[in-house]
Amino acid sequence: EQCYNAQAMVAADSLLVIAADVTQAPNDKRQLEPMLGKIADLPGELGNAEALLADNGYFSESNVNACAVAGITPVMAMGREAHHPMLAERFAGPPPSPPKHPTPLEAMDHLLKTSEGKTLYALLGLDPSQTPTTSFTIGIAQPDEMLRKVDEAAQYPILKVKVGGGAPADDVEMIAAIRARYRGAIRIDANEGWTVAEAITTLRELQRYEIEFCEQPVAAGNPEWLRAIRERVDIPIVADEDCLVASDLPPLGGCIDGVNVKLAKTGGIRGALAMIHTARAMGLKVMLGCMVESAIAASAAAHLSPLVDWADIDGPLLIADDPFTGLGYDRGKLVLSDEPGLGVRPKEAA
Repeated sequence: EQCYNAQAMVAADSLLVIAADVTQAPNDKRQLEPMLGKIADLPGELGNAEALLADNGYFSESNVNACAVAGITPVMAMGREAHHPMLAERFAGPPPSPPKHPTPLEAMDHLLKTSEGKTLYALLGLDPSQTPTTSFTIGIAQPDEMLRKVDEAAQYPILKVKVGGGAPADDVEMIAAIRARYRGAIRIDANEGWTVAEAITTLRELQRYEIEFCEQPVAAGNPEWLRAIRERVDIPIVADEDCLVASDLPPLGGCIDGVNVKLAKTGGIRGALAMIHTARAMGLKVMLGCMVESAIAASAAAHLSPLVDWADIDGPLLIADDPFTGLGYDRGKLVLSDEPGLGVRPKEAA
């Protein structure tokens, strides 16, 4: 049976495909040097590649040397890592210095053992300064309680207010009261709480309060309901319960403006990346969300946040005593740890 091996080299920051090739050779190891030649021939106006990220299928000493000759720092997996490393290994200090004049392979081996080489955002080629600002969630409660929570959250420039738990008229009244005392951005999440008619009427009423978007206004599983709402209101519609994984998105084409990606739904970082790229291909905006969860899961999501438009990663802010450190916040802006991997440590080890 005829088979082909397609290769693509992608700019990590813009996701632009900058070089591609198709061959009948089955081994990826032999494709790296030809791809280096392709990027060397690109116009100088595009800039120069500084680092190359590749999986273990491309690793060989000759490929590491070829990157060095091209003036590119190689970051290639040198083998399979254990799924459950010992705590002493997980929290080990910096590695010993490399030899005085290391070979390219020795230099890469050392890099992969350092925080810079192992931090997740660095391995993904993302810029930690480009993290978005998270919203802070105001849950459904009695009106006085919700307004008290709004006042306590005044330091955060974005609120996500839960609605849909009672009469739609009460939702409008609540948002009006919040807007009267809070000038930051307001997003709302109906959690499937309205009918189509209620959503259209309520969102039209809420437009005067500068609502950034509405998340999942109606019950999941009904794309045409979302389309009917989107066509009749100006507030953007974001899907949450309607989409768990990337394959859920195509049926929502033309029905929504954005999607909420949660690692707990997608199954992890790989699934979230697939969902983000699928949403981008469909012209959708992307929000990274979370459950009420500790810094472990929230930090994993935050490392992907330079890829998205919006963030709702406030789980650690909503629990009383998070046992882990990792993700930080600066007036809501996500601050990534430069520790290895997710940058998460138990508090007693921090």
